[in-house]
Amino acid sequence: QVQLVESGGGLAQPGGSLRLSCAASGGDFEMYVMGWYRQSPGNERELVASITSGNYTRYADSVKGRFTISRDAAKNTVHLQMNSLKSEDTAVYYCNAFSLANYWGQGTQVTVSS
Repeated sequence: QVQLVESGGGLAQPGGSLRLSCAASGGDFEMYVMGWYRQSPGNERELVASITSGNYTRYADSVKGRFTISRDAAKNTVHLQMNSLKSEDTAVYYCNAFSLANYWGQGTQVTVSS
């Protein structure tokens, strides 16, 4: 059983930055594709970014050039650096680990507002 704990959410101004972190435990970190998803009220959960153990990354078109996902195998941690934030980035962000099964963190709120 994999446990995922997110941190780093909060309030940012438009154009600002936030860094999310997700600490994984209870599994072989290298086995999992790690990802960040987000969900805002009235919308479905959507993929923001993902990264494989070989550091192959994917991004949603809406965040390309602004967000960067990275993973630290030594610390079993994945990060999401979010720059040039926009109001439409406001959502609950969820960490995900996927191999044979899907595992989710509890979510962390990101609010972008002046």
